[in-house]
Amino acid sequence: LAALERQIFDFLGFQWAPILGNFLQIIVVILGLFGTIQFRPRYIVVYTVWTALWVTWNVFIICFYLEVGGLSKETDLMTFNISMHRSWWREHGPGCIRRVVRPSAPGILEDYSYVSVTGCIIDFQYLEVIHSAIQILLSLVGFVYACYVISIFMEEEDSFDFIGGLDTYSYRQPPQEHVELKPVKPVGK
Repeated sequence: LAALERQIFDFLGFQWAPILGNFLQIIVVILGLFGTIQFRPRYIVVYTVWTALWVTWNVFIICFYLEVGGLSKETDLMTFNISMHRSWWREHGPGCIRRVVRPSAPGILEDYSYVSVTGCIIDFQYLEVIHSAIQILLSLVGFVYACYVISIFMEEEDSFDFIGGLDTYSYRQPPQEHVELKPVKPVGK
């Protein structure tokens, strides 16, 4: 649900890189849930690997919005340099007052306007960081749970025995070539 909420706000801001990441997150979470319900450890392994990548992506987003290591939140990196859109929270955060200002410089198109935002309770970059931190916490809980479920499935798989099938033969020993057959009922005289 948290990834779906984040997906909606990234769509509103036309941020294509996070939209793609959120979409993959939603698909892999569904795959992980399916793997848990259907006892498919491989699907859960895919989920755990994706969770590590998802945590890495969210750490990158935190670094991006906090401008760590030469990253700048003013670049068009999140939109794949397709457009100049930014985070939806930039103009619509809690308490933000949005004003449209016409450009005063000559030569700029009349229909193009600048947006002035003031009075925000929390700056947009901190809202994005909070979203990413929540995603990291949820992913770590999911990762621990997935590892636990995988260990349970593997434990059950090792203890599985067919009814009367594997107790006479070991999977470590080659099977006998001749199997002694015993009649169910004695043959009458």
